[in-house]
Amino acid sequence: MSDFLLFSVDFISSLFIVVIGVGALVVIYFYIADRRQHKHAIRHNYPVIGRFRYLFEKQGEFFRQYFFAMDREEMPFNRAERSWVYKAAKNVDRTLAFGSTRNLESTGTIMFMNCAFPTLAEDAVEPSPITIGEGCQYPYTTRSIFNISGMSYGAISKPAVRALSHGAKIAGCWMNTGEGGLSPYHLEGKADIVFQIGTAKYGVRNQQGHLSETKLKEIAAHPEVKMFEIKMSQGAKPGKGGMLPGCKVTAEIARIRGIKEGEDSISPNGHIDVRSVGDLLDMIAFVRQTTGKPVGFKSVIGSLEWFDDLIAEISARGVESAPDFITIDSADGGTGAAPQPLMDYVGLPLKESLPLVVGRLRQHGLKERIKVIASGKLITPSKVAWAIALGADFVVSARGHMFALGCIQALQCNKDTCPTGITTHNKRLQEGLDVGDKTQRVANYNKYIHYGLGLIAHSCGATNARDLDTQHIRIVTENGLSVALDELYKHHK
Repeated sequence: MSDFLLFSVDFISSLFIVVIGVGALVVIYFYIADRRQHKHAIRHNYPVIGRFRYLFEKQGEFFRQYFFAMDREEMPFNRAERSWVYKAAKNVDRTLAFGSTRNLESTGTIMFMNCAFPTLAEDAVEPSPITIGEGCQYPYTTRSIFNISGMSYGAISKPAVRALSHGAKIAGCWMNTGEGGLSPYHLEGKADIVFQIGTAKYGVRNQQGHLSETKLKEIAAHPEVKMFEIKMSQGAKPGKGGMLPGCKVTAEIARIRGIKEGEDSISPNGHIDVRSVGDLLDMIAFVRQTTGKPVGFKSVIGSLEWFDDLIAEISARGVESAPDFITIDSADGGTGAAPQPLMDYVGLPLKESLPLVVGRLRQHGLKERIKVIASGKLITPSKVAWAIALGADFVVSARGHMFALGCIQALQCNKDTCPTGITTHNKRLQEGLDVGDKTQRVANYNKYIHYGLGLIAHSCGATNARDLDTQHIRIVTENGLSVALDELYKHHK
């Protein structure tokens, strides 16, 4: 019996050693395989351990109701929204079964009204082209409704900018540089570019922080640069300038921006040369005359007194003095680092500001002259369709395209520790972001936004997505019943 026990102990010990050895070989294999692949940034940057993310994500579908948040509960973007973007970017099945998890009874819920005779395929047309800045020397015409919002090189990484640039070219949409200046990586893909002039005027400033006519002409000389956007404020931090931590200010970024390497890049709260609506129109006129290209501005809408003053000043100077476009940013955050009090409490959300601005432009006969671009958490076709129905001519998104690049909402954007390599300059973490793979994902995402937008439009009986209007939407009120959006916003018209 003792011999048998000894044999058993020896056998178990040997078996245990074999299992440990095989396990070690498997771990080594997975480590090498993960490091050599570039399709999944998390697995590349965190070999072996990163695989657990996909396991937990998959199991979450089954155990979420007991241990994790439900599909529609997370903020700032819930699991259902992120999942749709991931699937669209990867070009995999985006259909659902067994009913929607969306609550159709909560106040503020929007519902598109399908018609009895939807638009047939042979009746449908692609989005009609819109020209911005018709009176400019170089007006800009595009069919793309959904475009890439401002993300500076510095705030996001080199491979992220490259993938967005190439993806935008394939998709036929524009890409906004953000306030960090124009880098070679923005130009690499030959996509249409909107150059953003922030309060620090990075890339187009002189030593005193004012606009440089020479540098403006240098930027405008690039054929890819189609428009200029003057950033007055952004949704993440209305009333405060851009914030780039010194740990993200590399030598190259410092050179592009015209600042010192390794020091915090803090933009002024506002433009030092724009203190009134007259100053703003003067700056728009100067940039437009210098570059020959359309010029507009971006702002979070809060107090409307200044906007009424702007319209009055345009009326006094003449319609040709008007901005060629206005980008309305929602007050519910953005990609940039920001103080929480500003992100949480300052400015109007897009559901209020967009109809207020559009209504005023229509009232004064300026809606055709000034194109409206909507920005703020519009990352799915339904949200884009809603903005178009409220009067936007275009929609731009930054965070939606970050999800297309592989963002997992780790909320590390401002810390140079982004695990997917999107918002970090850590070379090791950037290795997981394969430009070729992410380029196609960006293009896929844009494609299926437009496809989904078309589905909604055709269901409502419109032949063109741009024909969507407030009459096509109802919104749930406090009593649980819905009213027509057209009726709700009639006082804004």
